[in-house]
Amino acid sequence: MFLITGANGQLGLCLKDLLGESKALYTDAADLDITNYTALEDYAKHHSFDAIINCAAYTNVDKAEEEPTLAHQINAVGPANLARLAAHLQIPLVHISTDYVFDGTAHTPLSEQASVRPLGVYGKTKREGEEAVLSLAQTAVILRTAWLYSPYGKNFVKTMLRLGQTNKEVRVVADQIGTPTYAPHLAEAILHVLPKIKKGEKTLYHFTDEGVASWYDLAYYAIKQAALPARVLPIKTCEYPTKAVRPAFSVLDKSKIKKDFALIINHWTQGVDECLKKLS
Repeated sequence: MFLITGANGQLGLCLKDLLGESKALYTDAADLDITNYTALEDYAKHHSFDAIINCAAYTNVDKAEEEPTLAHQINAVGPANLARLAAHLQIPLVHISTDYVFDGTAHTPLSEQASVRPLGVYGKTKREGEEAVLSLAQTAVILRTAWLYSPYGKNFVKTMLRLGQTNKEVRVVADQIGTPTYAPHLAEAILHVLPKIKKGEKTLYHFTDEGVASWYDLAYYAIKQAALPARVLPIKTCEYPTKAVRPAFSVLDKSKIKKDFALIINHWTQGVDECLKKLS
């Protein structure tokens, strides 16, 4: 039995699709406040589970600049509390992190050993969460991922499809490079990795789908595959100003997770195809 936090988000819902109702306890902020350790202790007294998957996160990158305290509570204090609880219960913790811990100045795929330098509140608080898990957990895997989308909730692919239906032209940033990741693929990877985590080890891994893309490439492919009439036009980051600075390059090197867990990873275009099929 798993405890899944942030269960109403994209990744949590994808895990629920794979696991069904009986194999996990699904909680969100309304059910379980991960920023309150006493609440977590109390929950553990009344529920039995043998692993924690933390999908809870403050992910609104721009709003985080206005709400740094709240972002810190959810992205740093929450994971610290879950790490303490997992250590107390002597169970593994899987924690999800982000490519936003990097500053985007690299030109080749980033390994787990690459230097971190987050540019904004979101990235900084997610890095603090990583450090807390590595410090406080007894057995843990941190999975850094990027550009997550799914049939659920609000995400870039769904936004592009909506704009592609209503606009003649869609202008999309073409000078930020990363890898789109279909949330069900990440959910499958989590469930593949979790039973193989060695007791007493704390490890950081990178997981995204395969390949490289700009936001423009992703929008172009999704709109084209959906057979929408909108024309997709590339623009520069400076033409689309945002409160938070995004990393210009955040392609993650996945060699380590593929080697350690014999993982075969799908190309990002396959994820878009699967998402469109699900949405239709």
